[in-house]
Amino acid sequence: MKWRGRKRSSNIEDRRGQRGGGFGGSGGTGPRLRMPRGRSAGPGGAGGLALVVIIVVVSVALGVDPMQFLSGGGTPGSSEPQSQRSAAPAANDDLTQFVGVVIQETEDLWGDVFAQNGLVYDPPTVILYSERTSAAGCGVANASTGPFYCPADQNIYIDLTFYETLRARFGAPGDFAQAYVLAHEVGHHVQQLTGVLPEFNAARPRLSREEANQWSVRVELQADCYAGVWANYAGQEDLLERGDIEEALNAASQIGDDTLQKNMQGFAVPKTFTHGTSEQRKRWFERGFAQGRVDQCDTFEGAI
Repeated sequence: MKWRGRKRSSNIEDRRGQRGGGFGGSGGTGPRLRMPRGRSAGPGGAGGLALVVIIVVVSVALGVDPMQFLSGGGTPGSSEPQSQRSAAPAANDDLTQFVGVVIQETEDLWGDVFAQNGLVYDPPTVILYSERTSAAGCGVANASTGPFYCPADQNIYIDLTFYETLRARFGAPGDFAQAYVLAHEVGHHVQQLTGVLPEFNAARPRLSREEANQWSVRVELQADCYAGVWANYAGQEDLLERGDIEEALNAASQIGDDTLQKNMQGFAVPKTFTHGTSEQRKRWFERGFAQGRVDQCDTFEGAI
């Protein structure tokens, strides 16, 4: 990805080194389209999930019980001695700059899309943390939690050491794989602003676990499609290099529910899927990338 020298977002909060928690591009007209909105149709009267919809994939992949995070408790590894933790990187390191550029490019895209729909895009803040931090209304996270979007404060949280895990453990190297992760989480923020996540959260008490899982998959696949739309925009901005899209597709495949479950336990249980199969995740990212239109990302109608 050709990101060096690009404008960086100011919506980055660096909490690395703090302990205990509490803590541009331009050009192109952007796709003109109708944005999929929240609705009240679907199994159980609506599609709905609580925060588990957003963060479970990485926590499950890393062997962490996501309910420990959702309930506000600590996660495994939070008691690791300080002497065993690596020092926080400088705030101006390459990876931090990279995140700032990617987020700026998402802001440019979604600012255009929202304006074309008569709306104002209020971007999320990306919280960079190390060791441990807290998210208002979303509990406590440490490095094992993985990247996540918190609807309660509308921020994205990431310990940048996750990218090494993405490369080494998930077999998904490359800077555009890293960009895909961020664009996916921004996709959840778009869902929050357009009413998709609030409706899901409100409907969850009426759903069985299996119904909630089914709608979780639809939520996650829409975020993948939105990430693909952003990749299309990145191409229009001449940010893409050879192999970038393949990196994103590989990452999407490596974190599909079936692949993760087979790697962890030797078999997959489809009724427990919450993010979609490897094939589905790749297909919806590719759809967003090929079409470049968010109105092609309505995963709540028909088969997925």
